[in-house]
Amino acid sequence: MNKILKEIISTSLYILGVLLLTWLLIHFVGQRTEVEGASMEPTLSNGDNLIVDKLSYRFHDPERFDIIVFPFKYKKNTYYIKRIIGLPGETVQIDENGDIYIDGELLEEGYGREVINQGHIGIAAEPIKLGSDEYFVLGDNRNNSSDSRTTAVGNIKRSEIIGKAWVRIWPFSKMTVLKHQ
Repeated sequence: MNKILKEIISTSLYILGVLLLTWLLIHFVGQRTEVEGASMEPTLSNGDNLIVDKLSYRFHDPERFDIIVFPFKYKKNTYYIKRIIGLPGETVQIDENGDIYIDGELLEEGYGREVINQGHIGIAAEPIKLGSDEYFVLGDNRNNSSDSRTTAVGNIKRSEIIGKAWVRIWPFSKMTVLKHQ
């Protein structure tokens, strides 16, 4: 009887340890998320499964062109995946030709799927001054993305960023580490 009780306690502690370790990994290191929609085409597609790195931003700030995950503030359990374009303290503006300017200088980047149409410039037609903890984000599919150009999304505060899209794990044929050049 005593041996059975020890085995039950030992197994229970083992299971509790595994559950605790799993919880710690999901809450502080990384988690899986699925892309819904086409706002990040061609980089990410509808149905892609990603691992979000929740740890690295504890040691350094997000960088321009990182792909980040953050909650949509008007719908519970809805997360957006977008690319950082503007950094804290910068001024972002998009002109009538769809060109993106950071502090008055043309941003050289090739992530956008196409030129931003005039109808999709949104609030960025006027200069947007980012606060000391704010980021300006865009989807790579610039004319099919709800992002910082809309008041529904706006600027993203540092505290809202869950993590950085790190690796695509599904579909296996497209498995890759997501990084910017």
